[in-house]
Amino acid sequence: MIRYIDKFVAYLKIEKNASDHTVINYSLDLRDFGEFLGDAPLEGVDYIFLRRYLARMRERNYSKRTLARKLATLRSFFKFLYREGHIKSNPAAAVATPKLDKKLPLFMDTGEVIRLIEAPQEKDASGLRDRAILETLYSTGIRVSELVGLNLNNVDFIGGVVKASGKGKKERLVPIGDRALRAIRDYIGKTGPHKSSGKKAVFLNRSGTRLTDRSVRRMVAKYIKRLSLREGISPHTLRHSFATHLLNRGADLRSVQELLGHVNLSTTQIYTHVTTRRLKEVYEKSHPRA
Repeated sequence: MIRYIDKFVAYLKIEKNASDHTVINYSLDLRDFGEFLGDAPLEGVDYIFLRRYLARMRERNYSKRTLARKLATLRSFFKFLYREGHIKSNPAAAVATPKLDKKLPLFMDTGEVIRLIEAPQEKDASGLRDRAILETLYSTGIRVSELVGLNLNNVDFIGGVVKASGKGKKERLVPIGDRALRAIRDYIGKTGPHKSSGKKAVFLNRSGTRLTDRSVRRMVAKYIKRLSLREGISPHTLRHSFATHLLNRGADLRSVQELLGHVNLSTTQIYTHVTTRRLKEVYEKSHPRA
């Protein structure tokens, strides 16, 4: 099993150009499956065996979303093994994906976003950095991983765009507003040269090295607590708010899909439920009998 996992991981890295996060999650899921498999030969795994494995996951009270992720991992794994000729059939092809509950994304209204962005005290480099981070997250809608990966040469101060490296290491250009660019300039002007691992990172920690995802989440949580805003708000909530506010103000779904870096339009469609108020306003304004 370990030998096959290593082959699959190499395939993900080299051919699929998968992100480190994806590779780690796939590896963990497959090692968990390997423990369930034990000394049984991988070639003997069939539909019934996979159903037993998923049943054990349910007994452990895993969520439907986690079950779906683990099944997606097994599908990719067995599809790879079948294509490479390591197994004679793909046992995961016939296993149905659990029906997922539609979880509505949490978002903030414009007033809450402004309060959060203006929360940092811009008296020192730390406050200027936090303000620039919050401005950038809301202005661009990029993920936290994309934010901390930004280098200075990824920010076009003249053209008003940033180059973000998203899932699968796919790059895209995203517009960034003047206020966010001004906040970044103020921060950089206060801290001076930015250098980290040979690259000029935009956002640094106190040690002068590249900021991490976890540090950004802790920073946002600090201001959420200080402002006594709703529970559950995270950096990703700014991404949800970005998409929701664009749709509410008339942006089309395809454009928002491009801005968010979603491969499938169905992923972006989760935000359409929150535009009901705007649709009602259009209805009341346009329908003769509203």
